[in-house]
Amino acid sequence: MSSTVELTKENFDRTVSENEFILIDFWADWCGPCKQFAPVYEKAAQDNPDLLFAKVDTEAQPELAQAFGIQSIPTLMIVRDQVAVFAQPGALPGPVLDDLIGQARGLDMEEVRRSVAAQQAKEEQGGGAGDQAGGTV
Repeated sequence: MSSTVELTKENFDRTVSENEFILIDFWADWCGPCKQFAPVYEKAAQDNPDLLFAKVDTEAQPELAQAFGIQSIPTLMIVRDQVAVFAQPGALPGPVLDDLIGQARGLDMEEVRRSVAAQQAKEEQGGGAGDQAGGTV
């Protein structure tokens, strides 16, 4: 039995909002590296039953792939508290994926949210023109 959830444009928003820690594998059936990564991803899912492991078939869900700017597959994305904290293309070896999960578990999400808010404020000010030090909100 698969321990991963198939994400579609219909269930994506609800799934992300209902789960505080999700790993998402963007893949396609024709992609050789995706097929090599699949058992590594499945094993990580079995080893981390408290986390949600999801897959997006980029052929079946082109809107989701486009929304996230997926250029190559496989791409692994980690979402915590509805914030994408990691996204990288390429099939990762098991030990690298395990290390990545550990790092994502250790993130201070308050710090991540402050950083995201600061980045968004900077973009709203028209890029780097209003680059102020301090960063407190």
